[in-house]
Amino acid sequence: MDGEFVAQMEAVLDVYARPYNPDCPVICMDEQPVQLHTETRQPIKATAKHPKRVDYEYERAGTASIFMVTEPLVGWRQATVRQRRTKMDWATEVAFLMEGRYAHCPRVVLTCDNLNTHTKGAFYETFEPERASPLVRRIEFCYTPKHGSWLNVAENELSAMTRQCVDGRRMGDIETL
Repeated sequence: MDGEFVAQMEAVLDVYARPYNPDCPVICMDEQPVQLHTETRQPIKATAKHPKRVDYEYERAGTASIFMVTEPLVGWRQATVRQRRTKMDWATEVAFLMEGRYAHCPRVVLTCDNLNTHTKGAFYETFEPERASPLVRRIEFCYTPKHGSWLNVAENELSAMTRQCVDGRRMGDIETL
């Protein structure tokens, strides 16, 4: 840890310490790549004498990305799946939030990792300026420090969801995921 890390960490913690404000909610967003796998053989169902039997062999079916958004102070979360994890995908997910659930909010604080895809410019690369500009003006960006993504509540939500719902399961397409 250096001074820059500590300063950025404190900025994130200060955001989390703010009292709830429905006109300026604090939301957290993170994403995670996922390998898609299909079965090469049908699993054998469990019986009274044997547990479900699954062959170890699988077939790769590509990748996808899970986008997790959470509003910690109200206990709300949403996971969506996209084929990729590009600037355009990220900006599109944020725009859906800003124009949907948070359309009534004059301002939103968005906590996210400090990645090259999480930028104001991503909106201008994805949308016309007439749409990008109002979105960007309503967002207060709060970036986690480098090597401090664990400060993002959405990362913790993703971790819990992955352990409970994704790990150990073979999903061969985005719809199933």
